[in-house]
Amino acid sequence: MEALGLVKEQIKTFVQECNDETSLALLDLLATGKMLRSKLILKIAGINEESVKLCAVVEMIHAASLLHDDVIDESDTRRGKPSLNALFDNKTAIMFGDILYSKAFTELSQMNPKIAYTVSSAVTLLSIGEMLDVNLTKSFNSNYDLYLDMIYKKTASLIEASAKAAAILANKDEEKYALYGKNLGLAFQMVDDILDITQDSETLGKPAMLDFVEGKVTIPYLFLHQRTNEKEKLEALYKKPLSKEEMAWIKEQMQETNALEDAILEAKALGNEAIEALKDENRLELVMIMKAMIEREF
Repeated sequence: MEALGLVKEQIKTFVQECNDETSLALLDLLATGKMLRSKLILKIAGINEESVKLCAVVEMIHAASLLHDDVIDESDTRRGKPSLNALFDNKTAIMFGDILYSKAFTELSQMNPKIAYTVSSAVTLLSIGEMLDVNLTKSFNSNYDLYLDMIYKKTASLIEASAKAAAILANKDEEKYALYGKNLGLAFQMVDDILDITQDSETLGKPAMLDFVEGKVTIPYLFLHQRTNEKEKLEALYKKPLSKEEMAWIKEQMQETNALEDAILEAKALGNEAIEALKDENRLELVMIMKAMIEREF
């Protein structure tokens, strides 16, 4: 069985151990994504019983956070499939998320204390990041540091912890791998925020420029707001359905002020810093993961 298949089997085993038929049925309905965190752990620590268990724990934590996220965002879909809150209700999604969280922590408690501490600390940050994300959508945020802090906590912290925990497991330099994981997470989120503007709805699988409509002032909008002479006009478009003309105006402004270009450069700089951190580790596959992300077509 290929490595990610082993991780999925381990998750199923962990949920079976809960002795709850409903939880098993709900697990089957969860849409699995790219499993980026597992790929990272397995590339750093190799494929063995301990690394597969670590992957399963991290994936369960990630899945739980997404279940709660979908309730908060009132999302009907997740990765192109109906979300659990849409299929059932918010209560079911929240409670199943709690089961995944608590079972993951039960298994984590049996691991190396340093690994358990690394992962559980990241989950606290992840939850704070969720709260920051909700608070930042209440009004137009023009503070870049607040945005960076939020994406670090909400997205990058668990990727950072995955890489660090895998390095601890494999007796490698944990700080180098933690930096790689952190920057991978930050660049991943920034690239996602940039693609929301540069790609069309068909490619994205959701309406283009939806972030701004939903109240997310992401890195390109932050750079634009800093540089444009029409701040009030930009702020007036915040959290409202955008016409084709308004979307075109935002894109035009982003080109004129280099906001989009500099957002891409920021993501690339983070990626290159991570590649530099691993230069003595001879980890070509990790370098390639980062390059694939930051050198893609925008």
